[in-house]
Amino acid sequence: MTMVNIGSQFKIKNRINALRTERKMTQQALADAVSVTRATINAMEKGAYNPSLELAFRLARFFEVDIQSIFFVEDHDEDN
Repeated sequence: MTMVNIGSQFKIKNRINALRTERKMTQQALADAVSVTRATINAMEKGAYNPSLELAFRLARFFEVDIQSIFFVEDHDEDN
């Protein structure tokens, strides 16, 4: 079995703000729909908080998309 080194730095980004805006929802309305606080939605949209896997699934179900449509990885090239 080949071992893969995944030690490179990366940042998890999301499209929560865009998806919420498309539906003309407030942060509070989304928070209520997925059972979290408005502050949690705000922190996720700012990139200051990564949700639990359970919350990621709740968001995906709410928006009727797969998790990768909401969350994605931005690689950080250490040479740049």
